[in-house]
Amino acid sequence: MSGFDFSAILALLGLILILILNIKDFMAKASKRQCPPGPKPWPVIGNLHILNLKRPYQTMLELSKKYGPIYSIQMGPRKVVVLSGYETVKDALVNYGNQFGERSQVPIFERLFDGKGIAFAHGETWKTMRRFSLSTLRDFGMGKRTIEDTIVVECQHLIQSFESHKGKPFEIKRVLNASVANVIVSMLLGKRFDYEDPQFLRLLTLIGENIKLIGNPSIVLFNIFPILGFLLRSHKKVLRNRDELFSFIRRTFLEHCHNLDKNDPRSFIDAFLVKQQEENNKSADYFNEENLLALVSNLFTAGTETTAATLRWGIILMMRYPEVQKKVHDEIHKVVGSAQPRIEHRTQMPYTDAVIHEIQRVANILPTSLPHETSTDVVFKNYYIPKGTEVITLLTSVLRDQTQWETPDAFNPAHFLSSKGRFVKKEAFMPFSVGRRMCAGEPLAKMELFLFFTSLMQKFTFQPPPGVSYLDLDLTPDIGFTIQPLPHKICALLRTSAL
Repeated sequence: MSGFDFSAILALLGLILILILNIKDFMAKASKRQCPPGPKPWPVIGNLHILNLKRPYQTMLELSKKYGPIYSIQMGPRKVVVLSGYETVKDALVNYGNQFGERSQVPIFERLFDGKGIAFAHGETWKTMRRFSLSTLRDFGMGKRTIEDTIVVECQHLIQSFESHKGKPFEIKRVLNASVANVIVSMLLGKRFDYEDPQFLRLLTLIGENIKLIGNPSIVLFNIFPILGFLLRSHKKVLRNRDELFSFIRRTFLEHCHNLDKNDPRSFIDAFLVKQQEENNKSADYFNEENLLALVSNLFTAGTETTAATLRWGIILMMRYPEVQKKVHDEIHKVVGSAQPRIEHRTQMPYTDAVIHEIQRVANILPTSLPHETSTDVVFKNYYIPKGTEVITLLTSVLRDQTQWETPDAFNPAHFLSSKGRFVKKEAFMPFSVGRRMCAGEPLAKMELFLFFTSLMQKFTFQPPPGVSYLDLDLTPDIGFTIQPLPHKICALLRTSAL
């Protein structure tokens, strides 16, 4: 065999080997690029024909039973991946936190905030605003005794308002929202508002309207087909409300500018303005007016709506389950008597703590959480999800995961109690989400829920209006971006032990 022939054979063998290795690599990548399964989409509309536009999370929950914990759904021209169940959601947000850590660019939120603020911000803007918000809120008492004192004072104002109805039926949404809002307002603006202040009530109305409208089917359609915006009027109302809210915030921080003492910032807005002056000679990319407007708006809304809605659910559930309400009354009376409940009492009140956690689980305030987006191509649980894919972490599937809760569809405080009656933490309890994008205000919300709930339960027995049986209370949620209870009138009867 000539040297030429031998060289040619070696070259040919080498080429075949390279081809085999490339084919193996291609096959391995192809297997890894298996996309999540899902229902077959129709042209143009995708899977819109099977989606419950009023309560999309219900459709998504049903689809997870058919297609498993990771599946895709076609929202018009856009493919969305849905993650459901405790194990899958936790794995994605904790172990793959960077890959699933971006915020999806949802049309209505992009129009509202243009990627600014904290809740719907992206990239470095989000990192900078979150870092600043967490440190500043802690400076102004989040999770500390100072904000606990503020909440206790607000509880007393709320109790006085409830007492004024003298046991007669009244609707609690407006006053409860105002009371909870005053806690975050005290940090943002350095003041509180009277519950009848017309400007304050107007701000709460604007926020409430937008929360309801953003969950409206027409806004869901707008998010899928933004080109149809000229036909769908709801999003214009949302933007008008945003403009009015921003106008108030702009006027407020102008007042703060005039009275600003760099050495003694009295509020979150003051701290932002001081930071803005410090950064003046550097980049103005982050500490600018647009970010301040979006940031204060995000914190105001998040610090009001979710906590107030949870407390409203709590009162309704206490009316619906009077035997649970009695046990809470008994424990509060045993532990604190007529003294003011404080955070230090929480460990001595395992049953009440379990009830509050179960209220949050059943209330399911943000069933789909806020939408995520993949920051890079990712292979997750053998499924390939490309960069820029919108990902929905279905929190309702976690809070009602049959593998984690004994009676997932029932109100059952025993979910958080040991056989000896001690409070038990549950990993699958994640109403604030987990990972990089978890709620920045979780410590504040937990403190508020405990203090507001125990203060109200210490003073009142809650009952439906005369002629309405507790068994007939409608627990169907209202339609909106968050899961709110339908309007209910309640009777707050002053307890004899509270006199």
